[in-house]
Amino acid sequence: MQPGIDLALRTEALESLLLERGLADTKTIETFIGIYETQVGPMNGAKVVAKAWTDPEYKARLLAEGTAAIAELGFKGPQGEHMVVLENTPAVHHVVVCTLCSCYPWPVLGLPPSWYKDSAYRSRVVREPRAVLAEWGTVLGDDVEVKVVDSSSEVRYFVLPERPAGTESLSEEELAALVTRDNMVGVTKVSTGVAAP
Repeated sequence: MQPGIDLALRTEALESLLLERGLADTKTIETFIGIYETQVGPMNGAKVVAKAWTDPEYKARLLAEGTAAIAELGFKGPQGEHMVVLENTPAVHHVVVCTLCSCYPWPVLGLPPSWYKDSAYRSRVVREPRAVLAEWGTVLGDDVEVKVVDSSSEVRYFVLPERPAGTESLSEEELAALVTRDNMVGVTKVSTGVAAP
């Protein structure tokens, strides 16, 4: 994108061209916008994480058969036909990349962010994962194994982040509010916003 060109203006111009040429109609565009604002996105993944943190039986199903367990909560569809869930623990930290393009689990995370598609992220996280994670503020001890997993058109990975200490009294809804897209890709850890004592 050229610097200085407003993204909203570019979007409006593209929409106008599509409508003018009969390649789309207003209702279709509004439907897709509504879907990605309210039905598809990281809020779905956050609900999956919160459910796993509060329901051990669900967590076991999620780790054993991610696609089916995620579908139990109503999240399925294109780019989510085969999802594998990997659990971050105090000993192992997973981070997801797609080295070839931008394969991503849309039903639980929405559309991939621009940084995920960037060639620098895609190459560097494989070669120097600890350095990339540190740039995100995720500094891991030498005793933590870092596993980089490569999503593909056959399988899309989703990270079940570690549940932060001190959240035992929170409801599923409150827990879901803590979880971000970046936590579920594995570039960051979940933060409660409260500094550790």
